[in-house]
Amino acid sequence: MKAIRKFTVRAVLPERLGALEALAGNLRWSWHEPTRRLFERIDPTVWRAVGNDPIALLGEVSRERLDELAADDGYVGWAEQLRDELTSYLEEPRWYQHLEGEKPARIAYFSPEFGIAATLPQYSGGLGILAGDHLKSASDLGIPLVAVGLFYKAGYFTQAISADGWQLESYPALDPDGLPLAVLRRPDRSPLQISIALPDGRALHARIWQAAVGRVRLLLLDTDIPENADDLRQITDRLYGGGGEHRLLQEILLGIGGVRAVLAWSELTRTEAPEVFHTNEGHAGFLGLERIAGLIGEGLSFPEALEVVRAGTVFTTHTPVPAGIDRFDAALITRYFSTDLLPGVQVDDVLALGAESYDGGTKDVFNMAVMGLRLAQRANGVSKLHGQVSRGMFSGLWPGFDPADVPIGSVTNGVHAPTWTNPRLLDLAERTFGTSDTTAVDWTSNELTDLDLWAVRNAMRADLVEDARRRTAKSWRSQNPTGPVPAWTGEVLDPDVLTIGFARRVPTYKRLTLMLHDRDRLRALLTHPDRPIQIVVAGKSHPADDEGKRLIQELVRFAAEPEIRGRLVFLPDYDIAMAQTLYPGTDVWLNNPLRPLEACGTSGMKAALNGVLNLSILDGWWDEFFDGENGWAIPSAEVTDPAERDRREAEAMYDLIEHEIAPRFYDRDHDSIPRSWMRSIRHTLRTLSPALSADRMVGEYVQALYVPAAAAEKALSADHFEGGRMLAAWRAKVDAAWPGVSVAHVESGGMTSVPQVGDELHLRAHIHLGGLTPGDVIVEAVYGRSGEGDELTDVQRLALEPVSGNGATPDAGKPTLFTGTVKLGRAGSFGYTVRVVPHNALMAASADLGLIATA
Repeated sequence: MKAIRKFTVRAVLPERLGALEALAGNLRWSWHEPTRRLFERIDPTVWRAVGNDPIALLGEVSRERLDELAADDGYVGWAEQLRDELTSYLEEPRWYQHLEGEKPARIAYFSPEFGIAATLPQYSGGLGILAGDHLKSASDLGIPLVAVGLFYKAGYFTQAISADGWQLESYPALDPDGLPLAVLRRPDRSPLQISIALPDGRALHARIWQAAVGRVRLLLLDTDIPENADDLRQITDRLYGGGGEHRLLQEILLGIGGVRAVLAWSELTRTEAPEVFHTNEGHAGFLGLERIAGLIGEGLSFPEALEVVRAGTVFTTHTPVPAGIDRFDAALITRYFSTDLLPGVQVDDVLALGAESYDGGTKDVFNMAVMGLRLAQRANGVSKLHGQVSRGMFSGLWPGFDPADVPIGSVTNGVHAPTWTNPRLLDLAERTFGTSDTTAVDWTSNELTDLDLWAVRNAMRADLVEDARRRTAKSWRSQNPTGPVPAWTGEVLDPDVLTIGFARRVPTYKRLTLMLHDRDRLRALLTHPDRPIQIVVAGKSHPADDEGKRLIQELVRFAAEPEIRGRLVFLPDYDIAMAQTLYPGTDVWLNNPLRPLEACGTSGMKAALNGVLNLSILDGWWDEFFDGENGWAIPSAEVTDPAERDRREAEAMYDLIEHEIAPRFYDRDHDSIPRSWMRSIRHTLRTLSPALSADRMVGEYVQALYVPAAAAEKALSADHFEGGRMLAAWRAKVDAAWPGVSVAHVESGGMTSVPQVGDELHLRAHIHLGGLTPGDVIVEAVYGRSGEGDELTDVQRLALEPVSGNGATPDAGKPTLFTGTVKLGRAGSFGYTVRVVPHNALMAASADLGLIATA
């Protein structure tokens, strides 16, 4: 018989084991290896069976075992020591507290998904894992961050593979009582809830789950409560589930409900309200509208509130393609925002923020990323190349500006080293260097022998082989529940063979099956008599993406061929737990997306932290970090025919594996150590471990984005928002006057008849200001090399100064003269132009208003 309902009963621990409850209740255990070992000691078999989940472990272990541990003074002392260390970790000053200068007292970080631990499956892929790593590093650095997301009752789907290779999805319901979560409650113990007005007089209510992620508090909104009608209870059913209206409701809840939740949490806990709001991708973009509504309630107009909100908002875009952005019918937005949802905010103002009102845009579409950019004074992509791609993709919002001037910067993603570095490597660092911080040691030091490092690499590969065999047998049993598990499942992979890993989501642009382009050649590589390779593959396709599922099926069917099934394995249900064994256990990490469609691609980063060498297209992070010693770059084929491009890039991949990678891996000395390979491993660990760390990433966010955003928000909010009112009035003035701004003409002189290096170019620019003052604008000489089509490259700028008494009064009706001198500092082609842009000290960038006048 089957139960009609399941729930989790938490264990009551012996009093002497009270420290375990505190340790299990904070998710720091998910990246703190000593705490994980403490729980594993309770019962290693049960620990593995429950997926390394302390709460589940304490619920499964016998009372007799708990009593036995409670009587063990050594174990009790160990637990209490770790609890005391956790208390110090939560309270002691860290990097952020020692950061000089003013800094925000609180930062709110919004994301639709968070990948923190396999036991809290609220993530689907890279975006969620990145968000989880952001929280962990923020905690380690002592950054006062509160995070906001949704609690999905079924999380993301569980993947199985049918006998014919087709992906099957299931959505097992999660019991929050069995997770490291607690309901946010008022002092009278009643649950704190937020409410949102919906069309037709309905209301949506949500309770708030909270999780302790080290020093960071994560708030997750949940609509599955009795106060909601049945259809509204399903809003937080699945991550990225449902159609357009369902998705819109999730994003309204995340953005608008999320702000209400974080402000209620702040008031309840008497902590500082956030000064900076970070929107991780466009899904949470409505948070800006909720903040605007709050400021309107304090007496500001919409334009004034918009300026204040923009100043304190950071927007991070993760997609390099328009198809990856959420877009809604404008009519649907009108329906939801023509209500009491946001008091004081008019629906036309909402629609204007998300309108694709630029060349190439689509009418009557509301674009969440466009709204996110318009609501944030600071925005960034997630690698240098992605920042460049984003500036081009969104350049329509800043017409007339060169893509390089579009105000979207970049902060290259990082990964949380303590989470993704294998315990074997942590132990090696501790034994050799006296610290488990693998990002802070010199892996090229003679203190570490090749023999010791190679032994650890071999052990991590053996761990992967063991895990792959177990998962392969489990997958076979799920497909054939009545038949015996064949012997070959216990022999897949070889712990001594060069192992290549490939694991990620499976949209078509990531090209899961590029490795199958020439199947005969791949077979030859897999079964080479002297230098064989083996490939471990994992990944999920979105449930609605049949083309992605077809790619998985194609690979699974090929891997089922008896000749190669021991050398090519697809592991179902890719998640954090699998990844933590998969990444370290490979020798080479393969990534072959269509360039430049990979925003960052952090799986290769996690592999590199474990000494794995990368084999990748020069896309995402690899484009800026490949140095010739840390792996191999697959050259991108610059051709327009997709089939020819795939052929060339696949051939280049095969050539690298056959002629460079495999020979180097199998080239051993008399001690059976591949010395040249070890040199690259050491180099990778020494150079990439600190650079790819999420600590580096989050530190950049603090110094380049959070601190300036907090200062800007403070400047506009001071004296009852006087700065915000002034900036809004100035913007309105400039918008009205700008049609009258132009470059009348430009004069030059001062050079010899044949310009030479060292000559000075004297410029006189006559500018119609349209009623503005010289202080409202910057007039710049823009100069550099003049290339094909007179395009300027290697651009530099010089601000020209207004000359008093030359029509400088705004109402003179005559051009104002601006002058300056450019020194010719290099030989070769040279070109220049003059441009005019608005200027205000409260703006973050000269392109902020999207206004420009050029010669």
